[in-house]
Amino acid sequence: MELPKKPRKRNGRGRGPASGAWRAYAATTAAVVAAAVAGARAVDPDSPWYRSLEKPSWQPPAWAFGAVWTPLYASVAWAGGRALAGVRGGERRALAVGLGVNLALNTAWNRWFFRRRSLGGGVAGTLLLDASNADLIRRTARTDRAAAAALVPYAAWCAFATVLNADIARRNAAARRRG
Repeated sequence: MELPKKPRKRNGRGRGPASGAWRAYAATTAAVVAAAVAGARAVDPDSPWYRSLEKPSWQPPAWAFGAVWTPLYASVAWAGGRALAGVRGGERRALAVGLGVNLALNTAWNRWFFRRRSLGGGVAGTLLLDASNADLIRRTARTDRAAAAALVPYAAWCAFATVLNADIARRNAAARRRG
């Protein structure tokens, strides 16, 4: 005779799904907040260097970037937590590493572009971030399609940033050749 299995605790204190989900959401939120803070510290849109760059007329105003990034970061934290709560083992580790690499690339772009004042480095960084976004969405979709869909606006904004960064690099490379 087989004994009935003990039900998992769902109050957040046990090792059941609720506690695992809480930990996943807490971890992704902490990682996203750390990346956002580290990235924001590198940005200086009021620096003389940045103000001197030739920019396209279609570049959003500086205030728009904070207004856009806040909900995008929230969606990354939610999607990451939801996806990580739904997997275990090697798949969970791979997804966590993919998210970590993505957030590191997101933060690195700010440093490459603003701190190092490297327009080419910024373009390379956004291209790497775009590839990481595609990989993260692919990995997440295998686990949770709703979480993957929540990452699409983030990937789209990053793709827009790639086009913007490339245009700024092109405009200013031509200006340097003329000057």
